[in-house]
Amino acid sequence: MDWLTTFPAMNKDTLTALKRGIDDGFRAFTRAWGDPIEAFFEPLRLFLIHSERLLLNSPWPVVLLVVGLLAWLGSRRWSIVIGSVLTLVIIGYFDMWDDTMRTVAMTFVCTVVAIVVGIPVGILMSRSNRVQAVVNPILDVMQTMPSFVYLIPVVMLLGIGRVPGVIAVVIYAIPPVIRLTNLGIRLVDKDVLEAADAFGSSSWQKLKNVQMPLALPTIMAGINQTIMMALAMVVIASMIGVQGLGQPVLRAINNQYFTLGMFNGLAIVGIAIIFDRISQAFGRRLQKHQEVTHG
Repeated sequence: MDWLTTFPAMNKDTLTALKRGIDDGFRAFTRAWGDPIEAFFEPLRLFLIHSERLLLNSPWPVVLLVVGLLAWLGSRRWSIVIGSVLTLVIIGYFDMWDDTMRTVAMTFVCTVVAIVVGIPVGILMSRSNRVQAVVNPILDVMQTMPSFVYLIPVVMLLGIGRVPGVIAVVIYAIPPVIRLTNLGIRLVDKDVLEAADAFGSSSWQKLKNVQMPLALPTIMAGINQTIMMALAMVVIASMIGVQGLGQPVLRAINNQYFTLGMFNGLAIVGIAIIFDRISQAFGRRLQKHQEVTHG
């Protein structure tokens, strides 16, 4: 009766051979294609380096002014502007400014890449049920797979450094913007689309002038979630050389430095709150604008 209590397993030798074959195949692939793949991602590395340099070399009053301006343009609320600026002032006072700017640059680059890749994929999903059926399981895997697992293939392909970190963060953070772009376009009122057809609009004109503007609040919600997930991945990405607030947190974990970990962790929380409040407020303003325009 042992077969009732023990799950039938693959033969150990067969399983070992299968694992070894997959590992050897991936190593051969990385040796053959590692350099071309690295060259392909070189513009991404330069984008991140220049973004970091811009933030690190900008005087702190200029950064505070720009953040305050963005907070005002996004929310039109003084409470969010003052809260955003005050959070950055406190971060600078506790000597975490440079690491914070590196983290902001990393988050900015990852968000831009996620938007550039994710919105077109979401549009394709919204226009084809077949594409949606193919992409949805991939997104399910991306959202449920442990974040540490993303680091293995990118490190084997590209080694330790900024670019592997960006790729791992983007893979982890991109599903919300894809899903909500797809959802937002699919939720556009059919009557509005029929009216656009009656005026002789092409598919491109309907997408550009009708579907995307009406779906924009939902897409902004996806971008907001992507930013939050990118920040959540910062500490994990620090394990493969990504500079920023994640590295002091990792160092604090390894050496049991309580205050170092807490201060840098709270700085990450502060940055997350700034991004969240500004993007959410901007999304609500877009929603109200659409309701006024089409209401």
